[in-house]
Amino acid sequence: MHRSLAAAVLLLASPLQAELTSSTDTGFVSDHVATVAAEPAAVWKVLVAPNQWWSPRHTYSGDAANLYLDAQATGCFCEKLPKPADAPEGQRMGSVEHLHVVYADPQRGVLRLTGGLGPLQGEAVHGVLTITLKRDGEGTQIKWRYAVGGFWQAKPAELAPLVDKVLAEQVQRLADKAAPAKEATDPPKP
Repeated sequence: MHRSLAAAVLLLASPLQAELTSSTDTGFVSDHVATVAAEPAAVWKVLVAPNQWWSPRHTYSGDAANLYLDAQATGCFCEKLPKPADAPEGQRMGSVEHLHVVYADPQRGVLRLTGGLGPLQGEAVHGVLTITLKRDGEGTQIKWRYAVGGFWQAKPAELAPLVDKVLAEQVQRLADKAAPAKEATDPPKP
């Protein structure tokens, strides 16, 4: 694929709820939900730093440190492609736009991006990823919906489960990173 996509006291992050909601010959919808024991503002800070939580296996460079997100309209969820050691003098660094930011509202906890992730980038399709962060008790519910449709060279029914699986992994990684670390406790003394 794309190497080269409830009590806060009891849980750090809830088990991920993932579902390929719809799949047709023209597209699909993938929904993912996780709940973390953190304030929405704290989750937002993690969300907009994908270099901290996105899997390096699902980058073009193989290194999540090359990812960045400019969380404002016309901004970019992008990746720097470092120059190879044997690059000619004066060659510029490469780059990849994974998604394009069309709506960012940290106060409401909504981030909407458009584009084709991974293998969808080469398809004549339009994808919309809407991420919402909503207070849930003492924590935050993280909800991702990726809706993709258009003209396909590949078969959506074959790509949809792969993209859905990669998205599930990213939502879980975000939830794990956004959950506060457990405090270290001393073992009981005998």
